[in-house]
Amino acid sequence: MSAGALGRGQGRDGVGTRLSDLLWRRPGVLLAVLLLPPVLWLGIIYLGSLVALLLQSFFSIDHFTGLVTRELTLRTYGELFTPANFDIILRTVTMAACVTLASAVIAFPVAYYAARYARGRWRALVYLGIMMPLWSSYLVKIYAWKLILAKEGILGWVLEGLHLTWLLDAYLALPVVGGNSLSVSTTGTFIVFVYVWMPFMILPIQAALERVPVSMLEASGDLGARPGQTFRHVLLPLALPGVVAGSIFTFSLTLGDYIIPQIIGTSRLFIGQAVYQHQGVAGNIPLAAAFAVVPILIMGLYLWGAKRMGAFDAL
Repeated sequence: MSAGALGRGQGRDGVGTRLSDLLWRRPGVLLAVLLLPPVLWLGIIYLGSLVALLLQSFFSIDHFTGLVTRELTLRTYGELFTPANFDIILRTVTMAACVTLASAVIAFPVAYYAARYARGRWRALVYLGIMMPLWSSYLVKIYAWKLILAKEGILGWVLEGLHLTWLLDAYLALPVVGGNSLSVSTTGTFIVFVYVWMPFMILPIQAALERVPVSMLEASGDLGARPGQTFRHVLLPLALPGVVAGSIFTFSLTLGDYIIPQIIGTSRLFIGQAVYQHQGVAGNIPLAAAFAVVPILIMGLYLWGAKRMGAFDAL
């Protein structure tokens, strides 16, 4: 090897060695180098888009020309309180709260069994059953449920075999929750929401229950508490951070979803559908941005309350 090539190789090695020594001696510099790309991505792409969204919500649209008036105003936010738009917000928040409550009620016994009783291969099967719905396509699951809930679907076929079709028809005749069939009803939307987001509720509750010492439950029984009292005064308070942590997922995901109500449900809009229609169909970007700010504000308050309850410790 020539002397020039050797010198160039040593120079490259020397620069790499000095850089390696610098990063080893200064771990803060190494941490900054590693965090710089994701921080720039988060700050520019994510937070930047949120700031642009917030600015758009303070503009308004000229209903005569259809053009956006780029003057700061709160008129667009005032439109959110019109009866039609406020009804969309109320409907979405109510659905998110109902889905969260139902998911917690269903998920708690499943999570308790997984945390306390499932062992060995059976424990692996339980986790597999919980996680498997997350492996399939989101749209495939929704369309599968649309077929199940349709009037000619398997659910209707089962009820017909049990001679209970009259019961389903009576339920579908109810206002608000009913419809022509379950696949085009508020109840159908609710069922699919609960099914799709259920794993996000089970896993945090299961993690919280595993942290509850068995000795505390045994001590409660030794002191004369009945199972119901032990659940209310010992188990539930200790598992509550996990319930709140799971509710963060179910509540926020329901709040912003627009695909499930678009495929399964009535013509009544949810916030996600309103954002899509105002931005893509009506061209009213300021109102779409104002609608998009609503879930951000709601989840900000929700996360603040969840943090005070220690929910983040169960994530």
